[in-house]
Amino acid sequence: MRTHAKHLSLSIVAGALGILSALPAHASSHREAPNIARMPTVDSTDFYAFNSYEAQRGGYVTVIANYIPLQDPYGGPNYFAMHPDAKYAIHIDNDGDAIEDLTYVFDFSSALAGGDGIALNVGPEGNTKSIAVPLKNVGPISASDQNAANFSESYTLSVVQGPMASGTGTPVTNPMTSTENFAKPLDYIGNKTFTSPAAYQQYSDQFVYEVDLPNCGSPAKVFVGQRKDPFVVNLGKTFDLVNYVPVEGDSAPGANDGEGFPGGITQDTANDDLVTKNVTALALELPKECVIGEGNGTIGTWTTAWMPQARILNPRANFAKPAINGGALVQVSRLGNPLVNELVIGLKDKDTFSSAHPKDDGQFADYVTHPSLPELLNILFKDAVNQTLGTNIETLAPTNFPRIDLVTAFLTGFEGVNQLATVTPSEMLRLNTAITATPQEQQSTFGVVGDDLAGFPNGRRPGDDVVDIALRVVMGRLCYPIPVAGNDTDLGLCSSDDASVGNVPFTDGAPISAQDTNAKFPYLATPLPGSQ
Repeated sequence: MRTHAKHLSLSIVAGALGILSALPAHASSHREAPNIARMPTVDSTDFYAFNSYEAQRGGYVTVIANYIPLQDPYGGPNYFAMHPDAKYAIHIDNDGDAIEDLTYVFDFSSALAGGDGIALNVGPEGNTKSIAVPLKNVGPISASDQNAANFSESYTLSVVQGPMASGTGTPVTNPMTSTENFAKPLDYIGNKTFTSPAAYQQYSDQFVYEVDLPNCGSPAKVFVGQRKDPFVVNLGKTFDLVNYVPVEGDSAPGANDGEGFPGGITQDTANDDLVTKNVTALALELPKECVIGEGNGTIGTWTTAWMPQARILNPRANFAKPAINGGALVQVSRLGNPLVNELVIGLKDKDTFSSAHPKDDGQFADYVTHPSLPELLNILFKDAVNQTLGTNIETLAPTNFPRIDLVTAFLTGFEGVNQLATVTPSEMLRLNTAITATPQEQQSTFGVVGDDLAGFPNGRRPGDDVVDIALRVVMGRLCYPIPVAGNDTDLGLCSSDDASVGNVPFTDGAPISAQDTNAKFPYLATPLPGSQ
């Protein structure tokens, strides 16, 4: 970054404008498209990729794909199982052609205890019947005793080398059972079942597996299970035509002095509509040496979910066969950078984006070169801003077209920071594996624009405030100098004249910190209990 920030290859970027993909992130992908909103079990909510910052794990990359949005912890009696007919995938492109070189595929199944579930003998002697119980457990569950569980989920993990559709898949073996099946913990039903958050965490820790991957000399780790939703966002008000003033109202976040923008929103956990929600995480910790291939050490990553093309409902549905599924697998969900589909892709194209492959992202070119979100914010707030400040700003939206700053930040990466060996404009989360991870306590929630090269958009960590970062970037932050190694640096992508409010501290008022999560794999915090 120090040597290349001022000399980004604009010729490469400009030459690629004809095959651009979607625009950047602003938040999390919860119910982001009409079709996927009908299928929450295969709806990806957030995707993370970062250099592991757990002590002594500097040689690893962590990728986390969260699914099943907006989980209320009390959502019994069935809670939030994964879809048994779906396949969930995490893809890695390590050469920059926007085609996956490695894919990690999760395939889930579920079972009842003993085959038919736990039954109780009901009725007096001489008129006793064995009756199946309606609940997923019939007593307390702990790390040492899980006999009261009436329901279980397991999964297989396979590694596909080459394109997912045509590559070779190799199953991963569970070293604890010498089988290909891995177990998933029950959701955090509540504290009568699991006693306490600490006891639940002890129970779920047993489902972190160290595994050997094909063609990889170092062991990896895998975990699948319910976690506290790590994302924070002022969700309801944001989608209600941004029903707040999206500029910091204090002199600095958390200052509580009201000396920022008049009437601006201030940081408060009450602004986080996901503070009471859980998600289901698919987490991998992968040796860097096994994912970078022959590229330059930067990888592009994303997650997808797939369903069989045809589904016939069973008119006499039962636990084992509620429906019959068949036909080719169809991609129904996709996520790299967060909130692309919610706030960038037009409503008519959201389902198309969910099913598209990064190599085909040229069809979404106009959404990045001429994004509509800045213009929407201009329509909503320009008159109020001018009236409040006594100014006559012509437009709040950046005026540099095409938006090379956004192309670089989210579609090609920054040369010398997170640009792959081959530059193929495409919507992926790009991570430079050679940049040393920042310890948890030193991380900036603003990532790269907060003088922390190990954060978003160089990958994404759970504590990165992607809402505020991307709001600022989409409104022109990169048209102003950003701190690099403590020095303000002009990236040369656009100028301050192109962005009238590019240096304004836009925010949704929902605070986030790396301290909200854990400092070791799988990093995401213990889920919230269904009852205290």
